[in-house]
Amino acid sequence: MPDVRLEFVHKAFGDVVAVDGVELDIERGEFFSLLGPSGSGKTTMLRIIAGFERPDAGRVFLRGADVTGQAPFERDVNTVFQDYALFPHMTIAENVEYGLKVKGVPRRERRARADEALAMVRLPGYGKRKPSQLSGGQRQRVALARAIVNRPQVLLLDEPLGALDLKLREEMQVELKRIQQEVGLTFVYVTHDQEEALTMSDRLAVFNQGRIEQVAAPADVYERPATEFVAGFVGVSNVLERDGRRFTVRPEKIRILMDGDSPAAGADVEGGTIRDVVYVGMLTRYIVALDAGGELMVVRQNLETSSQDVLEAKGKTVRLEWRPEQTYAIERGETEAHE
Repeated sequence: MPDVRLEFVHKAFGDVVAVDGVELDIERGEFFSLLGPSGSGKTTMLRIIAGFERPDAGRVFLRGADVTGQAPFERDVNTVFQDYALFPHMTIAENVEYGLKVKGVPRRERRARADEALAMVRLPGYGKRKPSQLSGGQRQRVALARAIVNRPQVLLLDEPLGALDLKLREEMQVELKRIQQEVGLTFVYVTHDQEEALTMSDRLAVFNQGRIEQVAAPADVYERPATEFVAGFVGVSNVLERDGRRFTVRPEKIRILMDGDSPAAGADVEGGTIRDVVYVGMLTRYIVALDAGGELMVVRQNLETSSQDVLEAKGKTVRLEWRPEQTYAIERGETEAHE
């Protein structure tokens, strides 16, 4: 039985349909991400699971129990928000213990469980400090400890790393996955960051205009996008049209043939001119205008080249090749493997 089941969930705000007939199962112990751009319905969906919003139609189940009409406090879920929502006048230990105190858990057990939760998020010995004495990353860890100390059935996370800088956000992605695996809880994670979702998720659902475009493991979503929207939103994908058919190919799957290079047997080959070059340190992005029309982005690692070398490539005539099995035809908004 899945930890979370959504059956034909619909929610509108006036004339705006936020969630449009969503069906979804989230399995026990999964790290599951709801991924999509702003306004795609992912946060509304999370709020419906939490009970902060009531669906206009459809039902929400937690481990088989219909909780559609239940208030948030009646559901065995906790939510972690981007703004941490810590009590500034309380110590870290008091913040973590708060939910247990409300439930009437004895003081000694509260303290033991709070210490355990703080150790789990790698903040042992921080219990006597105040939130103002911690960094943003440490406050986020406290918010996570406060959420897991109650041992909820499902932990809901609403873009919790959005306020952190890039380096700290990347570190916290690894930490969140470690904690999730250690505690064994079901995590439902909302994000608009494709890399974040690909890094942490066991599976993810890609939202677009209130609907789910694809549900799959990260590698499947990236390598085999189900629709043109998914291909364009998750990572970078080139879309080309040839002989009345449209297909996608990822930039890193394309090889630039240098002078004297021969294409591989059976490869697709197109000629073009490098229109622009973007040097980004470990790799370079090349924008190639194709002789047959359209353009492709190509990504190459800078293994033996300098910034000056790659910038001098602008304006050069090149040939591009890729393997047919690495492309996906797009028809009526959906993709199928290119034979």
